[in-house]
Order: sequence, then structure tokens, then C-alpha cells
Amino acid sequence: MSTETAQASVKQAEPLLSKRRRKFISDPLVDNNPITIQVLGICSALAVTTQLQPTLVMAISVIFVMVMANLTISLLRNAIPSRVRIIVQLAVIASLVTLVNEVLKAFAFDMYKELSVFVGLIITNCIVMGRLEAFALGNKPYDSILDGFGSALGYAWIILAVAFFRELLGSGSVFGVQIYDAISGLFGEGFSLATNGLMVSPVGAFIILGLIIWVQRTKTGYVEH
Repeated sequence: MSTETAQASVKQAEPLLSKRRRKFISDPLVDNNPITIQVLGICSALAVTTQLQPTLVMAISVIFVMVMANLTISLLRNAIPSRVRIIVQLAVIASLVTLVNEVLKAFAFDMYKELSVFVGLIITNCIVMGRLEAFALGNKPYDSILDGFGSALGYAWIILAVAFFRELLGSGSVFGVQIYDAISGLFGEGFSLATNGLMVSPVGAFIILGLIIWVQRTKTGYVEH
């Protein structure tokens, strides 16, 4: 009887990447994107996206903080008093952000000097706090990890897309490699591509982000209510 019960429990166990769990990752990429649909995390999307390299570091930092914060809060969810849950969440996020800051200071000091202020602002990022409050406090650790990873990935690809167009159009480069100069060299000395200074300003970020939101919402049919 015990063998039959064990076999039944194995059959009923939910796969690690079941359809329900895959939606934790896929939904924030497009249908419920934290930036383009929920309109959260806009500040960093405008501030750090002038170049791809710091944007990539910021994206990786947010992914790490969100996954680990979701995991930690989920593990502690039954031990956190409701009255102090926000304080606990902030303490967990602040500890992880401090760890990221120290790693950047030790191994990528130039990047640390460029991003230190913005990495610190992850503590108050609405996306991170929102997922802890809305999901991690009420769900198991593995599901919380997937939810945090999906939301962070949705944030990451948007800021990387904004940074790609801002760096290409504003500086003529991608990851610091001059693309415009290489293209101009193919057509001879009399040909040159001009960069657009507007793209390296916050206005350029607003334009690129607005176009991405427009394209995405047109494709998905999302309407703001």
C-alpha cells in the first residue's frame, strides 16, 4: 500500500517547468511586462541606458537581487509578522544590493563608479518590492524563484533594447564598438553617418521606450483601463 501511495505521489508531482510555472517566466516578458505594461522601474530605464555595457550590468544585478530576494522572503514567509513585513523585505533587498555593490567595487571598480548610485536605488525599485509583496509572501520557494526571474528578465530585455538603440543612434556604437565608423569606411571617405545627440539625453530614452510600448501594445492588443 505504501509503494502504491509513493508511486501515486510521484505521478501527481508537478513538473519543474509545467505550463503553469512556465507562465511565471513568459508572462512578464510581453503580456505583463513590468515596464511596458505595469509602468514600473522607469527611472533606471531612463538613467542607465545610454550605453549597453552598464545596462547589462544593471540587468544582471536586478536579476540576482530579485531571484534571491524572492527566495529568501518565500523561505521566511511563515515567520515574518505581518506588521513588519515591509521592513523585512527592505532589509533583505538592501543586504543583497550591498553585496552586489561590494562585488562591483572589488572586481569592476570603473563600473562601480558609474553605476553605484543606480544599483543602490534597486532597494526602492517598485518591481522588486511588488513581487515580494504580491507573490513571494504567499508562495513556495521554487515558484517564487521563477516569478522573480521572469519579472527581472522582463525588466532586463526592455532596458537592454532601449540601451541598444540609444547607444547605436546616439554614439554610433554597440558595446563600445564603433559601428557607424565601420559602415562609413565601407563607402569611402566622402560618406559618413551622423549620430543623434538627442538619443543620449533622457528625452531620447522616453522616445525609444514609448516606441517599444507602442509596438508591444499594438502587437498584443493591450488596452489601458
